Amino acid sequence: MSAVIPVLDCFDAVRGADCIDAVRAVRLVGNGAVHHLAWRVTDLDEELRVRRQVEEAGGRATEVIDRFWFKSVYFKEPGGVLFEIATEGPGFAVDEDPAHLGESLVLPPWFEASRPQIERVLPPLTMPVAK
Repeated sequence: MSAVIPVLDCFDAVRGADCIDAVRAVRLVGNGAVHHLAWRVTDLDEELRVRRQVEEAGGRATEVIDRFWFKSVYFKEPGGVLFEIATEGPGFAVDEDPAHLGESLVLPPWFEASRPQIERVLPPLTMPVAK
């Protein structure tokens, strides 16, 4: 069995929101795909050092992108795999109780206005029941 899998390249996107129209146009749903690999750095200074190393090695890195919970820099390695360098903080507990992480859909502030549309297209999820 073979399949054609379209790949959306949003390398020049300022935020993930910039890819929404492309994602809606393709409407892919599936399992087992890897979009990118993320690497954690302690803080913005370390992130900028890594970004500089990527650029000095001939890579093309994005500017620092504010993801609300952390800051990210993206680049592709020579084989085309998308890497993300993400700061450790401020962290997911910045806007919800750590004891309840993952129990509800939490969006960054710039997506809140689109919450009804986002929730409408998400598949229903149920939390596993502890035995």
